[in-house]
Amino acid sequence: MTRPLIISDCDEVLLHMVAPFKTWLETSRGVSFRLEGHNFAEALRWQESGELLAPPDVWRMLRSFFDTQMDSQAPIAGAVEGINTLAEKADVVILTNLVDHHRDARAEQLAKVGINARVFTNQGPKGPALKAIIEEYAPTKALFIDDLAQHHASVAEILPDVTRLHLCGEPMIAHAIDCAHKAGHAHSRIDRWDEALPWLLAQLED
Repeated sequence: MTRPLIISDCDEVLLHMVAPFKTWLETSRGVSFRLEGHNFAEALRWQESGELLAPPDVWRMLRSFFDTQMDSQAPIAGAVEGINTLAEKADVVILTNLVDHHRDARAEQLAKVGINARVFTNQGPKGPALKAIIEEYAPTKALFIDDLAQHHASVAEILPDVTRLHLCGEPMIAHAIDCAHKAGHAHSRIDRWDEALPWLLAQLED
């Protein structure tokens, strides 16, 4: 029997990423980190010279962080309780933009904090990946949670019937990122799990 399906992002929705990434860069990599919005290309500067990191160096830092520092990522307030409450009423899967060889590590990382869910990795816009997941699960209803506006736009274009919540649980960047709700690509924008959970439960019951 099919159930509703929750498809949730991980970084800045379930787990903090920018905060531990910043700490790691600044304490061990000689890199200053100041992020406005989500443009990593303009956020990282070498501490010694003040110069921006070249794009290959930015990607190298990100890969190294996920290779070695995933245990430093703490849960967003209310996220573990929230997603597990939803799991009582729906299937829950994680759709995360990491390279595929990080999939098992992400699943283990989430299990350690109390979230046991199937993990799908993806690169690029999330609409096509979400379409494949929905075709597999054939849910009675689907809800998508992500912190980045471009992924809501991708899902809205390909799967307009999916209910979409824009949630960025990292205060360091929430104020600066583009809002998918204002752009018309998400049904709501709620950045706190204690407020998002009642909204999500209402969507499941609607």
